[in-house]
Amino acid sequence: MTERSASTLLAVLAFLLVVPAAARGPELSLPGLGGGRLSEGELAQGTHIIVFWASWAPRGHDVVERVNKLVERWGRRARVITVNFQEDESAVRKFLRDKPNLEAEVFLDRAGELSKKYRVNSAPWLLILKDGRTSFSERLPADPHPVVEQILG
Repeated sequence: MTERSASTLLAVLAFLLVVPAAARGPELSLPGLGGGRLSEGELAQGTHIIVFWASWAPRGHDVVERVNKLVERWGRRARVITVNFQEDESAVRKFLRDKPNLEAEVFLDRAGELSKKYRVNSAPWLLILKDGRTSFSERLPADPHPVVEQILG
């Protein structure tokens, strides 16, 4: 291989490494209702049980109680969090004000970006990630514990 072809090959490889990273854009990061942020990098590490919800969802009236049961049973083995779908902070706070204390962190998916990424199409929705890979993604079952048990063992 000539010096010129070697340098051309290196330039092409460098281009291929840089372009995909730039095309992805900035990492997705959701603000937390209690402060902090949720990043894609965090979701790529460990086990996460995520409940997507909205205060207007007919099946979401008891989401706090259902999530608290997930935290109680699985909180030592996985990070249980909630993601509110496209509502502003005041609507979320108003909904939670009349409920028991939610034991899981709440993150705001104001633009629906995380929901779109994981193809969430109704609320409430259960997503289980293990090291960033989807293990379960469906409407939140009436009793989610058998599903979680099957995945977490």
